[in-house]
Amino acid sequence: MTCPLPVRSWLTPGRWTRSSTRSRTSAWPPLRYSTKISTRLSLTACVRWAPTFKEERLMATPAKHALLSASAAHRWLKCTAAPTYEMQFPPKTSEYAEEGTLAHSICELYARKKFTVMSTRKFNSELKKLQEHPLYKPEMLTTAESYVLYLYGVCMRYEGMPHVNMEVRVDLSDYVPQGFGTCDCIIIGGDTLHITDYKHGQGVVVEAEGNPQMMLYALGALKRYTPVFGDKIKRVSMAIVQPRVTQDVKECEMTVDELLAWGENVVKPAAQKAFNGEGEFCAGAHCKFCRGRDVCPARAKLNTALEDFKDCITPDKAQNPLDPAARKVLGLPPVLTDAEVGDLLTRGANLVEWYEGLRSYALQAILDGKEIPGYKVVEGRSVRAFRDTDAALQKLMDSGFDKAVIYDYEPKTLAQLEKIVGAKRFAELLGDQIVKPKGKATLTDEKDPRAAYSSAVVDFAGVVQDG
Repeated sequence: MTCPLPVRSWLTPGRWTRSSTRSRTSAWPPLRYSTKISTRLSLTACVRWAPTFKEERLMATPAKHALLSASAAHRWLKCTAAPTYEMQFPPKTSEYAEEGTLAHSICELYARKKFTVMSTRKFNSELKKLQEHPLYKPEMLTTAESYVLYLYGVCMRYEGMPHVNMEVRVDLSDYVPQGFGTCDCIIIGGDTLHITDYKHGQGVVVEAEGNPQMMLYALGALKRYTPVFGDKIKRVSMAIVQPRVTQDVKECEMTVDELLAWGENVVKPAAQKAFNGEGEFCAGAHCKFCRGRDVCPARAKLNTALEDFKDCITPDKAQNPLDPAARKVLGLPPVLTDAEVGDLLTRGANLVEWYEGLRSYALQAILDGKEIPGYKVVEGRSVRAFRDTDAALQKLMDSGFDKAVIYDYEPKTLAQLEKIVGAKRFAELLGDQIVKPKGKATLTDEKDPRAAYSSAVVDFAGVVQDG
């Protein structure tokens, strides 16, 4: 289930008052912006209409990590040996992870500005500090607006004022030994508990349906709020806001009974095994972010022969022998069928990913002084560069070379100009001047959200048949 984000203009800075022309129960009632409200009246309106909010933290706290983290649940629920196995590998960070942390901080700040009485001066001061981070990008403001817009939309679904909490630490120890996590946002309205998680990455599309991280957060939230709300909470709604991938928010809903049953029957036994270091290794797509994946024997076994994939790849009809003699006996064609090609592509994708990871590990191992039999590290191709470009070019001009000969005059790219002008103004001025040519055909699996490529052969297939 997806929920489209409203247009950006909903988050115009300032105080909003509710229009008297629409019912309070409307999902997205129009709001009337008041530019001439006194400070006292603005605060009154804010307190009257804003959802109840408890601020969990104002400043970032040092990062803590559980052995069985909620974010890695998709892995340890399937491979219970993974958590203790990973302990021998040092934690790794990346620029993408640090960028995501910064984007989360900006989202939190925008949410606090929207749902609490925060002065503009304080907001601007904290935002300025975040913008001084070397990984800051202007688009983080836009994605933060999208995040807050969704939260505001959830609140507006209810006639009463829902309970809103940001950056809520939840206890998962009833199901996961020593488990805990932090929810980006929890909203409780009517009989529904809403869990919302912001994802800044765009390399992997995160789904809400069947997401164990979100479901664990929901279990922790139920433990935290049941003493307050009792049996009033009947349903749990989980949402993933990933604006750099799609403007549609991924949503999933289930009953409290269904969630509790999952926690008891699925999470508890697997988590106890994983915590004790028991169980067997199980390689698969969930290995993607495992710290020890490149040197994992189970993953190596899975990838050293294509036939090892038979038990985990569909369709079963494609599992035909590749030996020519065996195919002849079975009456199979001497060439691979299209179904077999699709099957082998699926298996081979894992093989390529595994092999590249293995090469990356071997390179770093040799650089660290280890020996990988049969391999060495050599210096790759490099490109010459000036030690000081400005000084070098100035020396050429001083020697009589014309500046026009040395420099190329080129306009900025479309994307650069759009950032300078602003997306809205850019569209108004140059919208009719922009064309987007058809992209180059590329092969991907059917789970990719993009529309299928339409080639001339496909477009004219019906015409040829009719002719």
